Amino acid sequence: MTVIDVHAHVGRWQFHLSSGDADTNLRLMDRYGIDLQLVSAAEAVVYDAVAGNAALRAALATRPRLYGYAVVNPNRPEESAADLRRCLETGRFVGAKIHTSYPGQLPGSRAMDEAFDVVAEAGVPLLLHTWGQEVTLLPGMLATRPGLRVIVGHAGGDAWREAAHAAAGCDQLYLEHCRTVADAGRIAYAREAGVPVERLLFGTDSTLIDPAVSLGVVRDAGFTAPELERVLWRNAAGLFALPVPAPAR
Repeated sequence: MTVIDVHAHVGRWQFHLSSGDADTNLRLMDRYGIDLQLVSAAEAVVYDAVAGNAALRAALATRPRLYGYAVVNPNRPEESAADLRRCLETGRFVGAKIHTSYPGQLPGSRAMDEAFDVVAEAGVPLLLHTWGQEVTLLPGMLATRPGLRVIVGHAGGDAWREAAHAAAGCDQLYLEHCRTVADAGRIAYAREAGVPVERLLFGTDSTLIDPAVSLGVVRDAGFTAPELERVLWRNAAGLFALPVPAPAR
């Protein structure tokens, strides 16, 4: 079956890990049968968005199985708006990524509102790092931005119940459940809360986390074969207008 990973990273982190360049991503993709992967640059997330996005542009140019998220820094909205346009013009970037803890801005802050406006104007999906109760603010933030679609990265983290209810009440929110702690029943809870299978996506947090974790969570979630196909690739292909590759087997 085709697999599209909507949450991954290229580059080294400050943690004690062996993750490295984009070829590390490709090796893990081959190992686990992941056909396409959407990545942001670790440098862009934790240090310098513009420089990290530029490095990622170079890496994507020769690796057609990887597509990019341009990282938007909520503290520098004008700079990020111009940089996002540059990235999208390459045709190798398909969305934006915003972290919350590294730039020190949470949903509900003025800076995050401005960052959402930057992405909404660009007209691409947003992968938002979420971890905590502020996920409940997202439906209100999207009410005034009807064209913006947001992937709730980590499905709220420790606030996965709150994220499920937020997504159930807002058709602009998509849930992606990667995290290091595989709490049992997260996906089942989201479905019982009313999140349709059409707004569930597959992400791994590679190369921070081995893709085996997320593959196990999704494959143990009780999806039917057609539902699993939607979660593993069809939903992502539709959301990002991605080409459908032959399965990497």
